[in-house]
Amino acid sequence: MQLLPLAPGRLRQGSPRHLPSCSPALLLLVLGGCLGVFGVAAGTRRPNVVLLLTDDQDEVLGGMTPLKKTKALIGEMGMTFSSAYVPSALCCPSRASILTGKYPHNHHVVNNTLEGNCSSRSWQKIQEPNTFPAILRSMCGYQTFFAGKYLNEYGAPDAGGLEHVPLGWSYWYALEKNSKYYNYTLSINGKARKHGENYSVDYLTDVLANVSLDFLDYKSNFEPFFMMIATPAPHSPWTAAPQYQKAFQNVFAPRNKNFNIHGMNKHWLIRQAKTPMTNSSIQFLDNAFRKRWQTLLSVDDLVEKLVKRLEFTGELNNTYIFYTSDNGYHTGQFSLPIDKRQLYEFDIKVPLLVRGPGIKPNQTSKMLVANIDLGPTILDIAGYDLNKTQMDGMSFLPILRGASNLTWRSDVLVEYQGEGRNITDPTCPSLSPGVSQCFPDCVCEDAYNNTYACVRTMSALWNLQYCEFDDQEVFVEVYNLTADPDQITNIAKSIDPELLGKMNYRLMMLQSCSGPTCRTPGVFDPRYRFDPRLMFSNRGSVRTRRFSKHLL
Repeated sequence: MQLLPLAPGRLRQGSPRHLPSCSPALLLLVLGGCLGVFGVAAGTRRPNVVLLLTDDQDEVLGGMTPLKKTKALIGEMGMTFSSAYVPSALCCPSRASILTGKYPHNHHVVNNTLEGNCSSRSWQKIQEPNTFPAILRSMCGYQTFFAGKYLNEYGAPDAGGLEHVPLGWSYWYALEKNSKYYNYTLSINGKARKHGENYSVDYLTDVLANVSLDFLDYKSNFEPFFMMIATPAPHSPWTAAPQYQKAFQNVFAPRNKNFNIHGMNKHWLIRQAKTPMTNSSIQFLDNAFRKRWQTLLSVDDLVEKLVKRLEFTGELNNTYIFYTSDNGYHTGQFSLPIDKRQLYEFDIKVPLLVRGPGIKPNQTSKMLVANIDLGPTILDIAGYDLNKTQMDGMSFLPILRGASNLTWRSDVLVEYQGEGRNITDPTCPSLSPGVSQCFPDCVCEDAYNNTYACVRTMSALWNLQYCEFDDQEVFVEVYNLTADPDQITNIAKSIDPELLGKMNYRLMMLQSCSGPTCRTPGVFDPRYRFDPRLMFSNRGSVRTRRFSKHLL
């Protein structure tokens, strides 16, 4: 397979074209704001960066268990974050947050549809030119390589089709629309290539591994590189490679404290789940859980091949490798069969492992990080001046390097806009319009008014989640995760009203924040000061919000 970059370049004999090398003077001109920690003037080779992104891989329910090689090659050789979150537990909004470093209310991707701004014309025009890969390529002189699932509506005819290649990518190898393992179409630098169902040449996780290795063989050796590899696993349809289809036969979905119980005192969508679940539902989710793990074994192989190739080419010691997921997942928690989208830890918490120069091995960090921090961190690694971006996130490079006396955030925002159907589900005539993602036993995983926003707080004294729903009740859920890590008991009606009021104000502020105002101290930070001006949007208008009675 021949990898061709989008930018013209000279041809090496027997290899694909690559980006042209720069003279030192030209390189300094191109780099502009990228002469930070790894300054070219100091003669330091700027680090390479690899971002490995899985699809729907949880952290809470043991999602990293099958990835023994990944944990050994990345986690044990670097840092594992135990408190990594996504600002929205759904593929397209979360991926947009990774690329832009912004919360969903600032990048405006609210669901997995074109109407929800997922890979829409508006996204392409307004957000894609300002993603961190675009900055890496245009301002920092990085070769940029993408392989795998981009955004769920990528390739839609109404948004440019597969001919559209987002700004910022030297090499583009992207999946049309949502995750598949066979019988899919890829855009290779804007040209469609169909794949069938022959394992040896078509299994997508392996195809991504092979094209990534090809890039490492044929890239330019004169510029640093950034790779983003986005696997389909462990997203449905959970098709494992043939050699792994009998793995984990004795594995079942975890029977933790919130498995197959009624979600008392929770939002109506959680309360509507039938408890106990039927035997057929439990068998279905157990099988799904097992298959998800099976698909991850091929991801584990991909990671091993990639690390070995980086070591063979002499690049490993100068390369940061990030491993994470776009959102978590649940299998039977609160009697919800399988999905994501909900506000609970199992859906919003993800794995995050990082290795690279200056990171000591076998470290675990409890610092609160979010996927909006990935872009700023990677740009920081490249030496780019983060003050020139409009990103909401923070660079956690100082954490990776073991900085002492570091001032860090104490909360992050989680927000989700629910989806529903305008008609009654014909298989569930008893249900009113407005629900979606319904299972045969008429348990639904989403609805129009499953629209919520949360402040997830972690400080020396508090481990708290405060959430409000945008419905007629303005329903509130609050959890003390120190005492109740499974989020079984909603303490909204018993918590101190003054504290509840503070969390309400903080939530309003974060929902209106942009850039630096998203990084202001949280309620439990000693530096916290209430400033009503921060509850105004960028356009100077108050963000309207209804209050529940107990907050008035």
